[in-house]
Amino acid sequence: MSRKKSIASSFGNLTHNGDAANRETSPSPTPAPSRVAAGVIGATQRSMTEIREERDRLLAEAERGGQIITLDPSDIDPSPFRDRLPDDDPREFERFKQALQKEGQRTPISVRRDPKSEHKYQIVFGHRRWRALADLGQKVEARLGTFSDRDLVVAQGMENAERQDLSWIERALFCAEMEAAGIKPKDIKSALGVDDAQMSKFRTVTRTLPKSIVEAIGRAPNIGRPRWLDLCAAVADGTQLEDLDKTLSSDKVKKMTSDDRFMACLGAIAGQGEAASRPARSAKTTFGDVGEVSFGKSDMRIRVAIQHADQFRVFMANELPDLEKRFLEKLRAQSDE
Repeated sequence: MSRKKSIASSFGNLTHNGDAANRETSPSPTPAPSRVAAGVIGATQRSMTEIREERDRLLAEAERGGQIITLDPSDIDPSPFRDRLPDDDPREFERFKQALQKEGQRTPISVRRDPKSEHKYQIVFGHRRWRALADLGQKVEARLGTFSDRDLVVAQGMENAERQDLSWIERALFCAEMEAAGIKPKDIKSALGVDDAQMSKFRTVTRTLPKSIVEAIGRAPNIGRPRWLDLCAAVADGTQLEDLDKTLSSDKVKKMTSDDRFMACLGAIAGQGEAASRPARSAKTTFGDVGEVSFGKSDMRIRVAIQHADQFRVFMANELPDLEKRFLEKLRAQSDE
């Protein structure tokens, strides 16, 4: 299935659902409420149709473009609208680079001329191919198109929607980048495929948390909207931002994955809030006569009675892979809420 067809079909499903809802409400003998509902559905259908047509037009432009040119990687700059944070695990990129070296560049990247420099170009999409070819010291095949800033961000958002691998916070940062550049809200919504409510949540996070803190945490692929909003609520008055900086500057935290860095930040702030709202008590949980778990500010410790130590060690070694799997599945489920 072509990329263009997949976009059209995905929006077509939404439109079809809207048609079905319209058919269900139209036979109603009480016209006033039904006419209002039908009007809303009709407006939604028109909006979805316009977005679908716009994305298809930009995809066709990117695929058709102008001439294919060969460029030195140093003559190409990334899109002025950053939509990605560094990945925790570079191994996937290394595998991609090795495959590109072995098979060659099969698909040109898409570029436009840099509006501020006659001899430079900016990527519309194909950032990963550009980076890999630059690392390999190879020339880049590029399809030159004509894109305004507005067309560039919509096309960039369209490519991301096809891959569906941007984390929630990366989408929020992309929204902030576009707003800072003066892109109109309706075009931002088209680029990201979101509504006003979701844009409002993006703004809440990017306007509450300094960019330096978000970048220090990283892309956090398994941390979704509810957790980011929880973190914002915990630092709403701004007094805990220094504590976040301190947490993120720890060598131990720096070595964590971005998901774990986020949880370390949330744990540090939430722990302070809990301590302020309850009388002091020991943060320990016992499990029968086997042992106890102690929860510190930045770690947890399990102590096991000596008579169970050897057997419990073997038990934990066998159970940990399954515990990790269940824990990550729970995080993913929360990120999808």
